[in-house]
Amino acid sequence: MAPQLAWIGLGNMGRGMCKNLVEKGNLDKPLILYNRTKKRSDDLAASLGSDKTKVVETINDVVKSADIIFMCLGDDAAVDAAVNVLLQEDVKGKVVVDASTVHPDTTNALEKRLTTKGAEFVGMPVFGAPAMADSGNLICVLAGAGSSVAKVKPFTKGVMGRADIDYSDQPAGNATLLKVVGNTFILNMNEVLSEGHVLAEKSGLGTQNLHAWIETMFPGPYTAYSTRMLAGDYYKRDEPLFHVDLARKDARHALDLAERAGASVPALKVGDAHLAKVKEHLGDKGDIPSIYGAVRQESGLKFENKD
Repeated sequence: MAPQLAWIGLGNMGRGMCKNLVEKGNLDKPLILYNRTKKRSDDLAASLGSDKTKVVETINDVVKSADIIFMCLGDDAAVDAAVNVLLQEDVKGKVVVDASTVHPDTTNALEKRLTTKGAEFVGMPVFGAPAMADSGNLICVLAGAGSSVAKVKPFTKGVMGRADIDYSDQPAGNATLLKVVGNTFILNMNEVLSEGHVLAEKSGLGTQNLHAWIETMFPGPYTAYSTRMLAGDYYKRDEPLFHVDLARKDARHALDLAERAGASVPALKVGDAHLAKVKEHLGDKGDIPSIYGAVRQESGLKFENKD
């Protein structure tokens, strides 16, 4: 008999991951859904099928019914708050899986708090955009006790993701350590693309000529972000794919880790400074490729590349 699964937090990533759990997870019980704004749970349940999902009112209800509890929340404070409620109930024998992007110290502290109470804990941040979550093409990073990771892996590769990075029997915080460091690559990639396109425009090469080279040399994420920049998606989108506040949160975590480790990360500091300008210009519409607009402004161009 398959375990009873539940999901806490239904942002862009969470909704896509739930979709694939329901469609490909071989569940024999409805997936339990909880979100602070209940309408998101109701809307997702309606789209996935009321026979395949069950919406609950509180996190307490989640704990009472589920064997494996997935969480995907926006920041460290939200994760801590959810775990505080989880621990109001008997969590012995439950497996708690955190797919949020948080500081490794937060993950390690959660692992200690939950395992002390008899629960199992797996850190499981994921790499990929919301479209990859929706299509089941995420990369799942799993860390924690090997026996706990083994209980989660039937729902990762081939269900929510296309590949696993398995850190079994390592501290759960190693998964979020990789996630935080990995996200600096995404930030720096957008910084490099932004600087390159501005230089191409101002030097006379032209952004389309540069983009043609990017498509040939760096197919994949570089090309995808370059396309979004040139199309103006970086300022036109009402709901960002990688919200500027979340990108800055990740940058703060990385900068903290670098300072404590004595590592030099000048590129990360430049990217974070540009994200601050993005927030100032676009507010909650700010996205990580909106760095392009900030670099354009610094170079004497308009933030927006199209009228």
